[in-house]
Amino acid sequence: MAARVDGSHPAVRFDPPARLRKIGKSPRWGLLAIIPLLFLTLFYLLPVLQVFKNSLADLPFFQPGSANIKIIYRTVGFTFWQATLSTMLTLLLGLPAAYVLYRFEFPGRKLLRVMTAIPFILPTVVVAAGINAFIGPRGWANQAIQQVFSLESPPILLVGTLTAILIAHVFYNLTIVIRLVGTAWSSLNPRLEQSARMLGASSRQSFMRITLPLLRPVIVSAALLVFIFDFTSFGVILLLGGPKFATLEVEIYQQALAYFNIPLASLLALLQMLFTLLLAITYQYFSTRPIPLVPAAEKQTLRAPQGWKQKTVIVLTVVVLIMLIAGPLFSLVGSSLIRTDANRGQRETVTTGWTLDYYQALATNPREDYFYIPPVEAIWNSLKFAAVTAMASLMLGLMMVYGFPWRGKKRALMEAMLMVPLGTSAVTLGLGYIIFFNQPPFTWGDSQWLIPMAHTLVALPFVMRGLLSAVAAIPPSYRHSAAVLGASPWKVIWLIDLPIIRRSLVSSLVFAFTISLGEFGATTFLARPEFPTLPVAIFRFLSLPGGMNYGQAMAMSTILMLVCAGGIFFIENTLFVNPVREEK
Repeated sequence: MAARVDGSHPAVRFDPPARLRKIGKSPRWGLLAIIPLLFLTLFYLLPVLQVFKNSLADLPFFQPGSANIKIIYRTVGFTFWQATLSTMLTLLLGLPAAYVLYRFEFPGRKLLRVMTAIPFILPTVVVAAGINAFIGPRGWANQAIQQVFSLESPPILLVGTLTAILIAHVFYNLTIVIRLVGTAWSSLNPRLEQSARMLGASSRQSFMRITLPLLRPVIVSAALLVFIFDFTSFGVILLLGGPKFATLEVEIYQQALAYFNIPLASLLALLQMLFTLLLAITYQYFSTRPIPLVPAAEKQTLRAPQGWKQKTVIVLTVVVLIMLIAGPLFSLVGSSLIRTDANRGQRETVTTGWTLDYYQALATNPREDYFYIPPVEAIWNSLKFAAVTAMASLMLGLMMVYGFPWRGKKRALMEAMLMVPLGTSAVTLGLGYIIFFNQPPFTWGDSQWLIPMAHTLVALPFVMRGLLSAVAAIPPSYRHSAAVLGASPWKVIWLIDLPIIRRSLVSSLVFAFTISLGEFGATTFLARPEFPTLPVAIFRFLSLPGGMNYGQAMAMSTILMLVCAGGIFFIENTLFVNPVREEK
């Protein structure tokens, strides 16, 4: 028998690559995508459309000059104003820090770089609690000043002011500027500056004409990303801001839950989504622009500081970073282990010093109140919801990876569709759940299981990114060899794919688990009084007077911080290991 033009033999009908291409293309594989599509439709699309419907239906009732219109103008203006100030301050501190940490070699540099990344992985409730423990009325900074100068009242009164909000935002988002700009800065070949200096340019001229133009796209991208996080800030504003400080997120929460003004809350949610979408498109434009960098190894760009000016800059930067980063973190832990204030109703002398009472009190009901929920129940609820979120995110992610045609232009379209829930505020999502699931045919408003469903929507895009990258990295020869030996597509996935991507599977589970533990925006709408989560319990205890309530809030925040930090540390040490290389 003659061979075909392409060299294949007509009698040999088995084609491993063609057989493997059935994965994700045949109708049977497409059935895997039905469940994720139904999930996204029921728990994202319909609730969000209900918010749009409410906001557009009540739009004629918002007359110019009315109280609602004034609230909208004031809220939108303050949201942009605080986000702009926070972004400018983050750049003001982040750019020198990126220069110091990525261009100079000095003792403790790597440890300091790791420390600056810790705040970003923390839930916003923990960030607010840490700032409160550091500079709040009962914070360690105030107590130290009172002890030194024998003052009766705290001298630093920042909680409830715009300054506290700005400090928290800088603390939370500083690592974005440091990592993005610092990595790009370390990629600049030092010979560019050296050549400019040899041609007579001063240090300032070489920076303005060589370094800054090359770094400008990265700086703009980092600034936009920080602005987006500040624009959608919720927990920080709610816990550290006063009654007159309300961003779009906080105003939606207050109008819906405090004033029951659902039409205004819906309209604010619509505006928030539109602004966030525009910001996300702008960020995508700048982040995908080519950056004209000259690759260079980090060891080639690092150098020891020379002269007193460079050493002074390094010392000042290190001191500021340690105060800003370590201060709130250590204050948080210290406030959970050291008694300084009297309990509510306590009249006798307060015994200060180390104590574990705050942790022990998490499992007690001191007043035997029937309606009181011990904090340990909130911890259990958070763990339960986080476990459901992790499993649901992983199963839906695997179905989407193998059920959707992730190839070519279709892949870009599907990724864009998947990122849409990520651009939706968790507060807006919670509002949509309240409206949609409290009317027929889905009267599930009292169900506690809406919480993990909302958490799954938040975690799913991150899980999908990790799974897609892991599956795409599998060598095609592994699958071809299995197909030659007679393995069906299902067996190829079970025997080849899953063992290779097991680290990504575990990391996705842990990441979704930690996201669920710290989620606060949607949970504030959905958590019933008898089913509080850990962030909701922290918020409630911080709102109550007395040293015991404050100490328990600090203890719960410390537990949440340690669990989230441990989860991210686990991911950092497992996600980027090449499983294929390890198998060899």
